[in-house]
Amino acid sequence: MSTPARPHRSIFEPPAIGQMSLATKIVLYSVLIGWSLFVLFPVYWLLITSFKEATAVNEGPFFIPWVDFQPSLHAWKELFVIDYADTLRAYFNSIIISLAATALSVLVGSMAAYALSRVEYAPNLITILFFVALLALVAVSVGVWGIDWRLAAAVGVALFFFLARAVGNLYQVRLQNGDILFWIISQRILAPIVVVVPIYMMFQSVRMLDTHLAIILTYTVVNMPIVVWLMYDFFNSIPRDLEESAQLDGATMIGIFREIVLPLSRAGLAATTLLVMILSWNEYLLALFLSTSRAQTMPILVAAMNAGERGILWWTMSVAIIVMIIPVVVLAVILQKYISKGLLVGAVKG
Repeated sequence: MSTPARPHRSIFEPPAIGQMSLATKIVLYSVLIGWSLFVLFPVYWLLITSFKEATAVNEGPFFIPWVDFQPSLHAWKELFVIDYADTLRAYFNSIIISLAATALSVLVGSMAAYALSRVEYAPNLITILFFVALLALVAVSVGVWGIDWRLAAAVGVALFFFLARAVGNLYQVRLQNGDILFWIISQRILAPIVVVVPIYMMFQSVRMLDTHLAIILTYTVVNMPIVVWLMYDFFNSIPRDLEESAQLDGATMIGIFREIVLPLSRAGLAATTLLVMILSWNEYLLALFLSTSRAQTMPILVAAMNAGERGILWWTMSVAIIVMIIPVVVLAVILQKYISKGLLVGAVKG
């Protein structure tokens, strides 16, 4: 006589190989649902706050529209009807600056990462120190002594080539690719407040303050180390046999990079692009120093709302924040099929 199956075995044991038991599903989905509610609740609170009157915000908390409070469009009208000129200008400035800076960062940074991944560099340390010292001397001579920058640059270049040939070969201490890569990422570790004043003075001297180009160039340089650091690992994960076969067929390094390497690293490019886009979109400190009105971005506009005479207008800020997250969400949806692959590349080795 066969023994009847015990109920607890059917709950805790999977029905087949590759499937989860009922108890595992209950625990797993409970955790996922709870975590989703925890993550999405701030977004929901932001959304309903944008439709609240001042009394509903101050006397809350109220959670359900038409039940706890009566929704209103006054905050949306204030941002897009009364102050529509400032809002649209800041919004389009953010889109233009973030997209351009992201494209430049990914383009130049990916090429630099590919070069570090495939070419072994061995620059002389003393030559690099000479170059940095002469560059600082040229900057001081132009900014402090008032020497014409063309003359100072010409003298600096001549001295560099003379000293590099005369003294460079006496010291054989050379850097490796790992040293170069660490120096690049160290520029991103540096706090922006340390360099924002020199950047401000530099653009002020060339009369480029409050321009799109100044902010785009700054964002590009600031975010490029992240692109180099991330794409370096992606390029290392690509087999080099494909590139060697293409070289045998006569392909150039640029052609291999464009036709073979970039298509194979789409996942890494998607994840890196989204990250750089978010960093550029949310940047506040650099935009605060480099813009006043014409090139003002959305983070500056939201901060100005926070410092108004009437105090913090939570309902208006909620509208501005909702509008701010839309482009990033749209970009994440477009790149989502590559992002999950890109985040997992390199997670399993061997």
